[in-house]
Amino acid sequence: MGVQKIVLLSIFVMFNVFSLVSCTEFEAGGENGWIIPQSSNQSDIFNQWASKNRFKVGDTIRFKYKKDSVLVVTEDEYKKCQTTKPELYSNHDDTVFKLDRPGLFYFISGVSGHCEKGQKMIIKVMEVESPPQSPPPSSSLAASSTHKKNHAVRKTSRFLGAGLVAISILVLTVFSVV
Repeated sequence: MGVQKIVLLSIFVMFNVFSLVSCTEFEAGGENGWIIPQSSNQSDIFNQWASKNRFKVGDTIRFKYKKDSVLVVTEDEYKKCQTTKPELYSNHDDTVFKLDRPGLFYFISGVSGHCEKGQKMIIKVMEVESPPQSPPPSSSLAASSTHKKNHAVRKTSRFLGAGLVAISILVLTVFSVV
């Protein structure tokens, strides 16, 4: 009888522990990538692109560019298009930045004059949401089915590290009892 309880407990724990985390990798600017806006009426293209997407903790932003760079800066540095100590500086033609917390992230080009021409972007990362208590209204379901293409490069799912540790401990416990 004790082994049956352990097996049932194991199955219960596995269903709860193997919760998946879904992360999306977005390409900054969508199809065009991290480029200098071609005209003054395009100076806000990156913020327009960002506002059409929903970013969450764990997602990544891929910046693809040639002979350019990307910097993560403060709000003041973003507004001034100037920084002396960026949080991140990269000029490797292909930069992936992980959104590791909720809140605002400010990105600018590090090449002189590019930020002033509109090569800058603000990304808002959403707070972690708890599961809904009741089903969403039918109007929410209709709105989500008409969501526009977000130009995500790829969507991945991975197990939580703590879940793998818990399963390992559980397996060792079960085998030591049997």
